[in-house]
Amino acid sequence: MNAPYKHAGFQAHGEQRGLQVEPASDQFHGDVLDVEILLLPGFSQLSLAALIEPLNLANVLSGRKLFSWRLTSIDGQPVTSASGVSVGVARRFEGLLEGQSTRQPAFMICAGQEVERYSTHQLRAFLRRAARARVPLYALGTAAWLLADAGLLGDRRCTIHWSKMAAFAESFYDLEVDDALFVSDRQIVTCAGDFAAFDLAIDLVQRQCGAELARSICQHLTADRWRDGASCQSAPPGLRHGASGRKLMQIIQQMERNVEDPLPLIEIARWAALSRRQVERLFERLLSTTPRQYYIKLRMRRARQLIELTDMPITDIAVACGFMSPSYFSKSFKDHFSVLPSQLRCC
Repeated sequence: MNAPYKHAGFQAHGEQRGLQVEPASDQFHGDVLDVEILLLPGFSQLSLAALIEPLNLANVLSGRKLFSWRLTSIDGQPVTSASGVSVGVARRFEGLLEGQSTRQPAFMICAGQEVERYSTHQLRAFLRRAARARVPLYALGTAAWLLADAGLLGDRRCTIHWSKMAAFAESFYDLEVDDALFVSDRQIVTCAGDFAAFDLAIDLVQRQCGAELARSICQHLTADRWRDGASCQSAPPGLRHGASGRKLMQIIQQMERNVEDPLPLIEIARWAALSRRQVERLFERLLSTTPRQYYIKLRMRRARQLIELTDMPITDIAVACGFMSPSYFSKSFKDHFSVLPSQLRCC
């Protein structure tokens, strides 16, 4: 479905499409990873802490300076997080690329739910200059929106916080969006934020310094493990471990990829190399529901996100969520949320 605006398709000078995916952090192996972190109003304080604390512990436990970071803001003033806590910064982000040495620091953006408000010409121009200079770019939480609006994600895989994923996919309809904790594609890393920022930080430590230090940090923070970036961020609790849970997660991801054109259960079962009854038993045993009810739940959740976070017409949202009849969509939505789609948008 066409969206209000299509991703701009900016390409950094000298960069070729179709290059093999490489982790952005690899180019820092053996050196200090220096990061400038731009905080935007409404950012997740949890994302910031989950990223910085493991990096700080890496420095402390190793007895060496492995990571350094500075906080910046649009205007150089303190920034208020979504929880109302004001965080001081070292400087404003404008001019960060000027007067730097040949080895540029990585640049990270930590954004919140109203990320669209901060997609300014100034920030887009800065991000494009950074891409041309081959500066590693990291987007936490909803900040992938800003990279997409600057035209930097057209030939890359990416992710964004699940609450923004539906609106993101509809607004930038030519992007390859993964329901993942974090995605590293060449010099750009996108991360769902919150606890996924911890997983990204541990991944950086492991790549930079090895698994032993990464395990020591987890032990210090009373975390028994860290998750792979490819893990599904919207997976129901309890499905991340065990063969049955992983199989059901794969089925759910297939459902999520086919919301606009819902798949019949027999086709889902064939795709999963299971019988229809085996798929039904998985949902009943692990989620206490049926495949049909869960599929409807996914579609309704997608619809609510689009209603609340986009200006798409209700009829277009119905089609995007697999409903050919707007009246049936409205009835199903009211049965699920006890409110009509039009009433929710008016709230």
